[in-house]
Amino acid sequence: MTIVLPEYDDKRTLEAARIVQQENIAKPLVLTPDMIDKNQRDIYIQEYYKLYQSKDISLELVKGLFSDNLYYAAMMTREGKADGLVAGAVHTTADVARACIRCIGLDERFTIASSCFIMDFPDKSCGDNGTLIFADCGIIPDPNSRQLSCIALTAAELAGKVLNITPRIAFLSYSTKGSAKTKSAEKIAEALALLKTQSPGMLADGELQVDAAIVPEVASIKCPDSPIKGEANVLIFPNLEAGNIGYKLSQRLSGCRAIGPLFLGLNKPASDLSRGCFVEDIVDSVAVSAIRAQ
Repeated sequence: MTIVLPEYDDKRTLEAARIVQQENIAKPLVLTPDMIDKNQRDIYIQEYYKLYQSKDISLELVKGLFSDNLYYAAMMTREGKADGLVAGAVHTTADVARACIRCIGLDERFTIASSCFIMDFPDKSCGDNGTLIFADCGIIPDPNSRQLSCIALTAAELAGKVLNITPRIAFLSYSTKGSAKTKSAEKIAEALALLKTQSPGMLADGELQVDAAIVPEVASIKCPDSPIKGEANVLIFPNLEAGNIGYKLSQRLSGCRAIGPLFLGLNKPASDLSRGCFVEDIVDSVAVSAIRAQ
């Protein structure tokens, strides 16, 4: 699989590309300025302009966007010249997400974009041998019930495709099964009902406090009838604040490996990076993007 890396002037990206090539993980395409075909860029500019001119976007503004390799790389991915895209070592999450959503486009099955992290914990007692998926930690600030159900579906799909595990989904909250009567809890109950309608065989439950979601002993006390029995491996956070705080606390306090954010709900695989990422983080994201593209 060919994974395009538009941040050609970042040393970590160049080293990651070397490792990816050397270990035959994927075919990294570091998009340097000399690789930009001016005629092709003009075609991409016109295509992008036609897509979004109804939103009162000017041609001059579009030309400005395509002065950045990121948009050229995203359009390459859209038309299949690359199988996936990884960026964010230099660009902000907002910049990467905007380019990927607008150029690569949304999967019509879901109609929303979100994101997740694959979290690999040194303590192997939770999830699937220490591996869990956290979503959404990077895109939707305050998802409604339909968006939460879509986030769960796309995260579950990634769990099966990339990790080859059976997803067990927990919609997280500060209450368990109605222990607190709030609009937030009602929203989660609605999301669970929608998910079960869309995918009746999916193992899912909510609302659950995190200990009831991942600790079987706690689940046996707080929610003994839960179908996931405290063994969730896909955690759906109620909003972006909780998700982002949760993944960063987990990463910093437990030393777990956090891969992502991986964009969900797009037509092609794409992954963001933290601007404080390490070379290994870029390699991981390229590897996951290559698997998703197969």
